[in-house]
Amino acid sequence: MLQYEELALKLESMLPQIEDLAESIGLTALKREADELDARAAAPGFWDDMESAKKITQKAASVKGKIENYEKLKADYQDTLTLIELANEAEDLSLLDECVAGIEQIEKSMESQRLATLLSGEYDAKNAILTFHAGAGGTEAQDWASMLYRMYTHWAEAHGFQYNILDYLDGDEAGLKSASIEIIGENAYGYLKGEAGVHRLVRISPFDSSGRRHTSFSALEVIPELDEDVEVDIRPEDIKMDVFRSSGAGGQHINKTSSAVRLTHIPTGIVVACQNERSQFQNRDKAMAMLKSKLVEIKEREHLDKLDDIKGSQAQIAWGSQIRSYVFMPYTLAKDTRTGYEMGNIQAVMDGEIDGFINAYLQALANGTLGKAGAIED
Repeated sequence: MLQYEELALKLESMLPQIEDLAESIGLTALKREADELDARAAAPGFWDDMESAKKITQKAASVKGKIENYEKLKADYQDTLTLIELANEAEDLSLLDECVAGIEQIEKSMESQRLATLLSGEYDAKNAILTFHAGAGGTEAQDWASMLYRMYTHWAEAHGFQYNILDYLDGDEAGLKSASIEIIGENAYGYLKGEAGVHRLVRISPFDSSGRRHTSFSALEVIPELDEDVEVDIRPEDIKMDVFRSSGAGGQHINKTSSAVRLTHIPTGIVVACQNERSQFQNRDKAMAMLKSKLVEIKEREHLDKLDDIKGSQAQIAWGSQIRSYVFMPYTLAKDTRTGYEMGNIQAVMDGEIDGFINAYLQALANGTLGKAGAIED
């Protein structure tokens, strides 16, 4: 039947890409590494050093996961091809939708694994810490910040990442003034690093009784969560610590006692806060880890030789050039100012469907074609 013959041709044309993917991900080297890690895990006294053992088992799980994903891709290819051939022989059109869905899933998996090969940065595999800041504009900007918060948490959930609320400051009437969340999962930082910057919203404000169009700005910081053994020289006298009562949208996950901690790095003006842990000491440790991560990220991004070179102006990473505009009125469009990637289904974007933007950024970064952020006319 013509429908199945066309599907078979489409699927068979994907086989060279699947085979090339094995080389791109270094399948042979991954299998060798998995065997070496298994051998280390089986060695006597492996669990004597719990911290080392934990890192090795996590690495082994990551390596084996990549191998399993590729092998599943090949198995899905063969299963779908077999289904198409059988359905064609039986002239059974009832299986057509299942065959189409099978090809779409293969395309999605292939793209996801290909994209992961672009995540080769030093911190790409780490968890990510996202911090949201409402811009000037009061309630309108605070509501926009909460919309971005919802967008990224939905994205995380859709991709199987966990997220924890680290800090949350409610808006005056709606939305949020600022919030920090930790997104936990392999390559979380690698996928989200390009989302850092100013996000611009154009819409008819629900808070304006006159129904006028408003432009609002909110900013997002994205930093990797570094390992505890990363050494960062921060002098105690350079840290100002404030303790306050926890509040916000953390619900039962946020301790409502005066145990929340805010740290200010005096030389740079960088501020971090944590309120989700059980005690003041735990919140301080988490906040200090966040501060270290932020200082190291700025140092690496600015190509600085030492932390002392970080100035206050460089610390204001939230308020750089806008990276993306989200227009609700007079038309609907989300467009990235650096890659030119755009999507007209604005509601899908706000529901967390931002993979297109992430993919376009990573591809442009790999190709060296990444443009500078700039304004979009509406």
